[in-house]
Amino acid sequence: MHQSTTRLALSSIDRRGGFPSLPLGAYLRAALGMEPCLSIDFEALFSLSPNPYIVVDRALRIVGMNEAYLKATMRERDELLGQGIFDAFPSDPDSESHRMMQASFAHVLEKGERDELAFIRYDIRGEDGEMSCRYWSATHTPLMGADGEVAFVLQHTVDVTELHELRQLRDEMHVVERARAVQARNRDLSEESQRIRTMFDQAPGFIAIVEGPDHVFTLANHAYRRLIGEREIIGRSVAEGLPEVVEQGFVRLLNEVYRTGEPYIGRGERVALVSEETGELEDRFLDFIYQPIFDDGGVVRQIFVQGQDVTEEVAALERQQLLIDELNHRVKNTLAIVQSLATQSFREIDAFGQARQVFDARLRALALAHDLLTERSWQPAELAATLRGTVAAAVGAAMDRVRISGPKVLLAPHTSVSMALAMHELATNAVKYGALSHAYGRSMRNGIFRRKRVAGDWCWNGGKAVGQGSRRPAAAASARA
Repeated sequence: MHQSTTRLALSSIDRRGGFPSLPLGAYLRAALGMEPCLSIDFEALFSLSPNPYIVVDRALRIVGMNEAYLKATMRERDELLGQGIFDAFPSDPDSESHRMMQASFAHVLEKGERDELAFIRYDIRGEDGEMSCRYWSATHTPLMGADGEVAFVLQHTVDVTELHELRQLRDEMHVVERARAVQARNRDLSEESQRIRTMFDQAPGFIAIVEGPDHVFTLANHAYRRLIGEREIIGRSVAEGLPEVVEQGFVRLLNEVYRTGEPYIGRGERVALVSEETGELEDRFLDFIYQPIFDDGGVVRQIFVQGQDVTEEVAALERQQLLIDELNHRVKNTLAIVQSLATQSFREIDAFGQARQVFDARLRALALAHDLLTERSWQPAELAATLRGTVAAAVGAAMDRVRISGPKVLLAPHTSVSMALAMHELATNAVKYGALSHAYGRSMRNGIFRRKRVAGDWCWNGGKAVGQGSRRPAAAASARA
């Protein structure tokens, strides 16, 4: 930095008072060694400068100032001249501004170099007598005496309070804008959070979240609260809020999920919960999942509980099964009655009993198909299972010479009954007249599935030829069903 100094001739300075005894302009002319005959009026130049100036001596006593300075500081000349600058403009000795100003003067007096305070807060007394917060930019320039030492310090002071306030206003506007943006984002987040909470609470299935190794409830939606009888559970552990489920093993399941990080899925599980109406334990059936929730480190922190109350569905299935069992019982009774009636009827008209045997076999095939459907609760039955059961009943020990193959096809109940009766006829014919009528014949049933239709072939090798009175070798014959 370029250092600027001004050397003064101190012959015109009254050392006794510490400040010029002459008018400041005359003093400056004498100090600068200029002849009085020059036309430059330094006092007027100093006084009329638009820049605020003040001059202090080595003891920091005020020896002069211009009008711009008086205007900037709202003070009178008489009350400033001869005072120490920190007496005229007092500040807290422990404040940062006091220390900065004192250090700047000390630097100039010690080093003889100009020093600048680009920005400093220095409060002064206003016209109303109250302290006013002001911000300044100050430059301290040494004025050198004839002995080469600093005799005075010229302070150029600029009030930058308005500039600071404008900057502060700009910053405040930015802060306000940022605050508005943050507020808008917070409002959006709040609305989104509320939407999620509403969806969560109105979800048709029950949902809850438990946290920590004690499984403390942090969230529970309306369906979950309704399931447990509107008990207060938030902030309580599962064992505290639902003590009846502890012995039923559900806390143990939660512990296992929390320990292993593996989800648990329950289907139609029975749980006894205290009824809100009666206060007694009431069985409910639930489909549910315990899903672990991990933190960033892969550690289980929470467990998400979600499921459906399927009590009504289970009850409906139980009623359906009861009706099916009753129907099966009645059908078997009906078949037994039919068989008894057939036995009595064929005794009188069938001397050799052949017709009765045929009828009994067909009735057994019907009963077998019925039993197969009963096992599946009259749901669609697999074609291969229907065929194997029917053929095995007809051929007996010869079943090891029968091969049944084809795609997996499910048949409706009424179709299964029809297929069973048809296969009974084919198998009976194979035993009586076809390949299974002697020890070397083979039978085969192949199925082909095309466009929702099933085509099946019943083939045998080594039996009699097809056709009445035919004496052709029965190398291969087929009957299409």
